[in-house]
Amino acid sequence: MAANRIDLYNSTSLGCSKLTTKAYSTSFAIGVMALDKSIRPAIYSIYGFVRFADEIVDSFHSYNKQELLNEFRATTYKAIEKGISTNPILQSFQLTVNKYSIPTELIDAFLHSMEQDLHKNAYSRNELNEYIYGSAEVVGLMCLKVFCNGNSKQYQELTTPARRLGAAFQKINFLRDLKDDYIDLGRVYFPNVNFAQFTKEDKQRIEDDIRLDFEEAYKGIKMLPKEAQLGVLIAYKYYLRLFKKIRRTNPQQVLQQRYRISNVVKFWLLTTTAFKVKVGLS
Repeated sequence: MAANRIDLYNSTSLGCSKLTTKAYSTSFAIGVMALDKSIRPAIYSIYGFVRFADEIVDSFHSYNKQELLNEFRATTYKAIEKGISTNPILQSFQLTVNKYSIPTELIDAFLHSMEQDLHKNAYSRNELNEYIYGSAEVVGLMCLKVFCNGNSKQYQELTTPARRLGAAFQKINFLRDLKDDYIDLGRVYFPNVNFAQFTKEDKQRIEDDIRLDFEEAYKGIKMLPKEAQLGVLIAYKYYLRLFKKIRRTNPQQVLQQRYRISNVVKFWLLTTTAFKVKVGLS
């Protein structure tokens, strides 16, 4: 009976992570739905964890964010160590961390980048690289641990493409969220760019960097296990579509609004990509 109750608690906790994913990100949820059923819960759990940490630093303005993040960090590590948490999001995350042997250093790097958002408003090139590694690349590496499921050789081969994909996604998010980050929060992620005088040349340099990330990332997508390939490819196609939309706009437009892809287009990308993969065209 006790075993059945803990199974119920685990499935309920994983359900909370799934609910969080669907509530916060339609695009990510669509990508997860294209993964094999066996790995979806683990990816939901990773998203739930990173989303809640991100909410602390970006949304809880009326509270002591540093204190809340410290508590979240301590509770996360305690959950992983003990194999149990009364926080359902952390319960589902620790299940994934312990099942797939996700290294603590990836979690450390992620939480360090989240803490950076509490104190830093501008970054040098090296600082930006470190921030992107912790805020995005390691999330891709956590997912890659799930995708490779203990295959260390495969994980090592795909580490660089996974990092480049995470970097591309994060840089596009920076461009998409310029209004919120720069105007509302005072954050400047791109070094040596004066957003008060954001030029076409500035925007072009950023976009050229993202394009190179995309090119390297795509090489790895083609090498992913079949259980993961379609879902990651859909996420890639979604961000590529968003990137192309941003590229067509002038710098001042990017500063004035947040760009998105409609749900209709998201589902169109899902169905067309799935069809192309099935017939060998993608």
